[in-house]
Amino acid sequence: MAEMGSKGVTAGKIASNVQKKLTRAQEKVLQKLGKADETKDEQFEQCVQNFNKQLTEGTRLQKDLRTYLASVKAMHEASKKLNECLQEVYEPDWPGRDEANKIAENNDLLWLDYHQKLVDQALLTMDTYLGQFPDIKSRIAKRGRKLVDYDSARHHYESLQTAKKKDEAKIAKPVSLLEKAAPQWCQGKLQAHLVAQTNLLRNQAEEELIKAQKVFEEMNVDLQEELPSLWNSRVGFYVNTFQSIAGLEENFHKEMSKLNQNLNDVLVSLEKQHGSNTFTVKAQPSDNAPAKGNKSPSPPPDGSPAATPEIRVNHEPEPPSSATAGASLPKSPSQSSLPAVVVETFSATVNGTVEGGSGGGRLDLPPGFMFKVQAQHDYVATDTDELQLKAGDVVLVIPFQNPEEQDEGWLMGVKESDWNQHKELEKCRGVFPENFTERVQ
Repeated sequence: MAEMGSKGVTAGKIASNVQKKLTRAQEKVLQKLGKADETKDEQFEQCVQNFNKQLTEGTRLQKDLRTYLASVKAMHEASKKLNECLQEVYEPDWPGRDEANKIAENNDLLWLDYHQKLVDQALLTMDTYLGQFPDIKSRIAKRGRKLVDYDSARHHYESLQTAKKKDEAKIAKPVSLLEKAAPQWCQGKLQAHLVAQTNLLRNQAEEELIKAQKVFEEMNVDLQEELPSLWNSRVGFYVNTFQSIAGLEENFHKEMSKLNQNLNDVLVSLEKQHGSNTFTVKAQPSDNAPAKGNKSPSPPPDGSPAATPEIRVNHEPEPPSSATAGASLPKSPSQSSLPAVVVETFSATVNGTVEGGSGGGRLDLPPGFMFKVQAQHDYVATDTDELQLKAGDVVLVIPFQNPEEQDEGWLMGVKESDWNQHKELEKCRGVFPENFTERVQ
């Protein structure tokens, strides 16, 4: 029995809800068609507009804050990887290794602390702020439904009031067939019954109107107080949120600046202690240098010393050599310790002849001759302005007519065999990749 009663109550409630939805739908149709007036409250409608705007702005702020937090986390990971790279390349015997590792650890902790504080002081506050909107939004929608119920009850009561005069006319003059067919003595009873029935309907309509009005006004009064208060609270919330973010970011960058300065000091100390030492530096392969005409020469077939000449770089200045005849003679290109990529134009009088320089030259060398190189590998020309080289070919290096046309890693020259045969630069000269050759003079 209890189960049946429960089912009956549930079924009755469902039927009541269905009837309410039907009544509301009919009332809205009548209002849209202009056949029923609608209760309007412009002040409340403005509050609802402000509420929707506030919800939209808060939702966007929450989304952007989450994006910012994701970016902070990504920067943390990138910074961590960079510090791990520094720890790997920092050799064990270099001074300051322990300090560098400690700085990396503090860097990692600082990022973690910054991210967590942003979550605690900004994101969680943001979530709490937005947490109140769904309930209020639901109550606004419910108020709208109760307003439709109130208007429907009001219209129903008003229609019964309008029909009251017709009912009074029926009492004075019976018009229904039942009344006409009834004997004279019972017509008074029928009239009394109609009056009682009409009064009952009016009383029920009035009770429904009072009840609907009470429910609506209770919800309306609460929202009329809450919505303006919520709207005004947005200023303080925005101020507190952005102040927290700005303060946290300021402190983070201050602490990070200290760590970066400490790391810089460690690296400066490393440079000072190793700056005077001699290091062995190898020239970079050709594929790392910009290509002539957007073309890059293929690397030499092997990694022989000829392909990657070893360069000795000494930070200690060399003492000047003493001159045998009371004057210092410049070193010849073959004596220089500088790499071949450094072009040294010089002229000196040796045994009565002038060597090098663009202002003149020996009769058996092209104008502007600077030095000789020998091909260590075959090179197949890929353009008309390039030299075709075979291993062992000797090339006389000359300057570019227009220095701006010279690309890094390329030299201008003429093969010695072609020069001895033709003595014409226009026909014989061309460019070639420097890393395929080795300087011999």
